[in-house]
Amino acid sequence: MSQDNPLLADSTLPAFSQIQPEHVLPAVETLLADSRAGIAALTAPGALHDFKSVMLPQERFDQRIAHAWSPVSHLHSVADSEALRKVYGPAEEMLTDYSIEVGQNRDLYAAVQAVADAPDFAKLSRAQRALVDHALRDFKLSGVALEEPARSRFRDIGVELSKLSTEFSNAVLDATDAWQEHITDERDLAGIPESGRAVLRQYAKEKGLEGYLVTLKQPSVQAVMTYADNRGLRERVYWAYQTRASDQGPHAGKYDNSARIDKIMALRHEAAQLLGFANAAEESLATKMAGAPDEVLAFLRDLASRAKPVAQKELATLRDFAAEDLKIDNLESWDVAYAAEKLRQKQYALDEEQLKPYFPLPAVIDGLFGLVQKLYGITLKPRDGIDVWHPDVRYYDVVDADGHIFAGAYIDLYARSGKRGGAWMDVCRARFDDGTHLELPVAFLTCNFAPPTEGRPALLTHDDVLTLFHEFGHGFHHLLTEVPLPSVGGIDGVEWDAVELPSQFMENFGWNREALDMFAKHWETGERLPDELFERMLAARHFHAGLFLVRQLEFALFDFLLHLQYDAAKGARTLEVLEQARHEVAVLHPPAWQRFPHAFTHIFAGGYAAGYYSYLWAELLSADAFGAFEEHARDGQSVIDPATGERFRREILAVGASRPAIESFIAFRGRKPEPEALLRSHGLA
Repeated sequence: MSQDNPLLADSTLPAFSQIQPEHVLPAVETLLADSRAGIAALTAPGALHDFKSVMLPQERFDQRIAHAWSPVSHLHSVADSEALRKVYGPAEEMLTDYSIEVGQNRDLYAAVQAVADAPDFAKLSRAQRALVDHALRDFKLSGVALEEPARSRFRDIGVELSKLSTEFSNAVLDATDAWQEHITDERDLAGIPESGRAVLRQYAKEKGLEGYLVTLKQPSVQAVMTYADNRGLRERVYWAYQTRASDQGPHAGKYDNSARIDKIMALRHEAAQLLGFANAAEESLATKMAGAPDEVLAFLRDLASRAKPVAQKELATLRDFAAEDLKIDNLESWDVAYAAEKLRQKQYALDEEQLKPYFPLPAVIDGLFGLVQKLYGITLKPRDGIDVWHPDVRYYDVVDADGHIFAGAYIDLYARSGKRGGAWMDVCRARFDDGTHLELPVAFLTCNFAPPTEGRPALLTHDDVLTLFHEFGHGFHHLLTEVPLPSVGGIDGVEWDAVELPSQFMENFGWNREALDMFAKHWETGERLPDELFERMLAARHFHAGLFLVRQLEFALFDFLLHLQYDAAKGARTLEVLEQARHEVAVLHPPAWQRFPHAFTHIFAGGYAAGYYSYLWAELLSADAFGAFEEHARDGQSVIDPATGERFRREILAVGASRPAIESFIAFRGRKPEPEALLRSHGLA
């Protein structure tokens, strides 16, 4: 069976066309059995307890499992099917159970501790010592010190949380796919530009329908909420989108995540207390830069004190404008994006539709590749004949200045059915030198842009351009690592509130004239983005910066308070805590039926539990890091400076988690981060 199973093949890249749902469970069972046998051997009496005998084999076992699981997990996100779901859940439970079992293996813990206690530990490389230190910390966070029955209970909780997380994201995907509105009269779409209507036409065509299909996929929601003059349509889309997977809305109760949220919160709190933490927020900070809950709350509340007064003024201006110019006397949540776009056009004469022709996706990709070639001295070269999961997917080799291939990337950029929304980077293969063979890193880079339509390429909004740069920032963090130990190389092991630094750093180039000139050219005429349009873009950059910040602060504060204040006697109190967070930071309060938490996959299914604040925390780091390039440009030089880029690559991207993120930042910047950088980046300093 193993010879016929593509998930067990020792291949450089996954054979996506051969992977079938029936391969998943046998592959996972085989790999876990092999790993258990391997761990038993390295913890047997008389076994050597040095780095090569204890740490390297564990990395090897983990990589074999990752080789099989990463393509399965990826397919679950980009090509979901009922058959795959049936095996995905049980397989994920087995993997979670195994992970906790290994984390609670006291013989293995003793073996790793022996490596740390050995006289020659100080002679190991920085990355090797970091691997040992991280492993010892993770053993403690896995409950290695717990006695029965607490150990078994902790393990059961981990498996149950994994299951609930998958169910949560499946419910969001199903609720997103379940709602649609078929429109045959074009007048109902008045205000939506041709590029938006083309997407809605495409959705209808995919379903064999005439006219247009409004869905809850991101390009559709964005087009309607930002541009549709039809207020009733905006309200219906908002109602369906903001009640997904809840007890409200058009499918009230059908995909409801309410009970899952309650269970997830109860189990996280119980697990944290078993480990000796007061709550799940405290436990979360054990692997982050922030030292204590008070530090996170002080950071968020300080930002709120500066952003909220600005947001209140912005909202008052928007309400006045909506009443006077748009005849909307009661500005509702489904009017905000629409009214804001109209006000932005009035204030800055800037319409996203004016910009989109200058951002054809193929040119943006070429420009991004040209930028990183200047910054980091690398080239991305397309390679044909690679086995992929959809015809739209492209594969690229990452090549150094000497022409050597040292990494690779799959790029999948368009929205489609069966693919979860949003944008993300994930690991396909990690850089790993096991002493006999060097494996090269490979990334999955995924977005959900509106696809090309007949006669024209995919045209991006400027926000889409920033999203693309953001995900490639994560990608280069993974691909340019020089650490050959996967658990502390690339993005793995990096403190969660610092891991967004390289991604948010890349977004800054999307606002830079010199960088934009590398790709912002009209898709039909080849004309560069006109100066006056660029100046209007810059002028509008901080439009509603206060409203944007308080929205991010609402998400971050809600997430952190939900985990910090959990009380087993009272339950999650999800909507009550959301109201508390809104009372502190929000200026706009949505209708009582809105159920934003029920589709908040970041914290309930995506690893950001008690960590959503890290987007803002890392934005501070990224803004300050980009300041080094701006300082170079102030001397009359180029902002795209190869020397500064090489330093950023060497001190931030190449080192992964081989040292604490704060050390890497100081090594690059020459000092600690300065909070004013974040306020400056939002025009609020």
